[in-house]
Amino acid sequence: MRRQDAVRYVSQKTGLESKRVREVMERLLEFIQEHVARGERVDFRGFGSFFPRWRRPRMARNPRTGQPVPLGERRVPDFKPSPKFLQLVQKQQ
Repeated sequence: MRRQDAVRYVSQKTGLESKRVREVMERLLEFIQEHVARGERVDFRGFGSFFPRWRRPRMARNPRTGQPVPLGERRVPDFKPSPKFLQLVQKQQ
């Protein structure tokens, strides 16, 4: 599924123009990205939480050459689904 598929779905369900739905979705994603990049947590009850997570420094390998490459400590975005969301996904299996 792509972003356009989600826009089309929401547009059909709400009766709003695709252009307006796309703009709202863009602003929502922008909001999540900005806050997580600042080190903040963004929670949506019943859906899940977006938050930054620290990764330890480690040695990786260049897949092309096999040479070791040191990776420093870094912050990466993470997502934890809510129990309600997890339950819904598990029921679909």
